[in-house]
Amino acid sequence: MFVQVETESTSLYERVGREPFFFALVAHFYAGIDKDPLLRPLYPENLDGPRRRLALFLIQYWGGPDTYSQERGHPRLRMRHFRFPIGQAEREAWLRHMRAAVESSTASPRDAAALMDYFETAATSLLNRPTT
Repeated sequence: MFVQVETESTSLYERVGREPFFFALVAHFYAGIDKDPLLRPLYPENLDGPRRRLALFLIQYWGGPDTYSQERGHPRLRMRHFRFPIGQAEREAWLRHMRAAVESSTASPRDAAALMDYFETAATSLLNRPTT
């Protein structure tokens, strides 16, 4: 009987290239945010902190080290974002920038789809303003 041995890591974190992938993804994402008239006012003047936190969160979420939790505790995404007005327009703008970052990345089509599935679900979960 032949048994297929998986030689590739099963974590997306490993498949996409570990920390460098996520820091590059987040840098591309924030380059778009920095120029977005709808979203930019929601962020602090200096984007270094948000860039680092998002990268560390994604690294941990996709199977990498738990540095985010060590530094910040439980992610509590809804709680941390509730003070920001997030309606459908903000969700769509955020996803547009994240989609551009994913599409410009080196992720395989399968991994890019997994990333976008997560981002779409997460963005929807953060909606806190009624649709107008």
